[in-house]
Amino acid sequence: MSLSDQLQADLVDAMRNKEKVRLGTLRMVKTALKNKQVEKTGELSDEETLSVLGTLVKQRRDSVEQFTQGGREEMARKEQEEISVIEAYLPAGATDDEIRTAVAQAIEETGASSMKDMGRVMKTSLAALEGKTVDGAIVSRIVKETLA
Repeated sequence: MSLSDQLQADLVDAMRNKEKVRLGTLRMVKTALKNKQVEKTGELSDEETLSVLGTLVKQRRDSVEQFTQGGREEMARKEQEEISVIEAYLPAGATDDEIRTAVAQAIEETGASSMKDMGRVMKTSLAALEGKTVDGAIVSRIVKETLA
């Protein structure tokens, strides 16, 4: 069963079980996937679907931060609930230790020695972490710490 089929089946289950937050989130995900499909003018692969889901999670995290700063805790909580629904469809996230190991290997592989080499290290690190959910900002922070 493809990821899109799984999302559709879960959407139907959420309707049957009257799970309001999950239903709304899955509908939003389906809309985002449909928009991407129209933009691409073809079916989405599972990798492309995961990319869209990752983008949605990142948008929600930014919203949580903004709502928290603005004192809108109930909206931040709603966005956090949506994140948890979407993350159920994403592969396991990389731990800090895994990221640090990938960065160390990338530095050794590229022969990086200064911040000028950050782009190559980032590219190599992200390639090594492919298949896991990774926030580029966290990888960037670790690369900066290591190269500094």
